[in-house]
Amino acid sequence: MKKLVLAAALSAAASSAFAGGYSEPMIEPEVIVEDTSSSAAGIVVPILALLLIAAVASN
Repeated sequence: MKKLVLAAALSAAASSAFAGGYSEPMIEPEVIVEDTSSSAAGIVVPILALLLIAAVASN
């Protein structure tokens, strides 16, 4: 009888320990930010505009 009570107590303790179940931890994805700006990006458009204006003015 003592073994039966001991087994019941151990099984109750074991089942309550796993009551919540196992859930895998959430791993946040890494965010990689890359700067893709070029040093010449701000000068290209004005130069093209000047070339266009010069071509129109020469005609």
